[in-house]
Amino acid sequence: MKLLHVDASVLGPNSVSRQVSAAVVERLQAATPSLEIVRRDLATAPLSHLSGEHLAAANGAGGSETVQNEVAAGQAALDEFLAADIVVIGAPMYNFTIPTQLKAWIDRILIVGKTFRYTAAGPEGLAGDKRVIIAISRGGFYGPGAPAEAAEHLETYLRTVFGFIGVTNLEFIVAEGIQVGPEHREKAIVGARERATQLQAA
Repeated sequence: MKLLHVDASVLGPNSVSRQVSAAVVERLQAATPSLEIVRRDLATAPLSHLSGEHLAAANGAGGSETVQNEVAAGQAALDEFLAADIVVIGAPMYNFTIPTQLKAWIDRILIVGKTFRYTAAGPEGLAGDKRVIIAISRGGFYGPGAPAEAAEHLETYLRTVFGFIGVTNLEFIVAEGIQVGPEHREKAIVGARERATQLQAA
């Protein structure tokens, strides 16, 4: 069984989403020692943002060596995702939504004919066999009933993305209020890490 561990925060060891995603992987690996872990750090090794040159090159139009290398990197990201049984993502909220690095990765895995297809009845997801666990960190409070709930475009967006490609086994662990103060930050981290230890084994 393969697990793909993706992190998007630019804050390195100071990142809350990284701490929580690591706790998720630690829990699953402890329960299933044979689990094969594949690591992708989108901050230290970012994918390029999608361009017309990339699309043309991917469809056989050639392109510069740089573009060809970037297309190959995107294909590698897609292959990793397709090969994974479990995907764990560390996703912080940046300006109400996902980090730009994570968007570049998503643009490489939402591929027609690979993770979804169009039918006469509408789009159909092809990645429904995967378990996806997303560790979210938010500086303020954006959960259900919060005054800022309407500004939450991180969890809602990711639910749409993975639902579109057919993922129904989708789990979120949220640490929020981490910028409110040190006590709120610590409480959010402890709570999220505790929820990680309660995850069902792989």
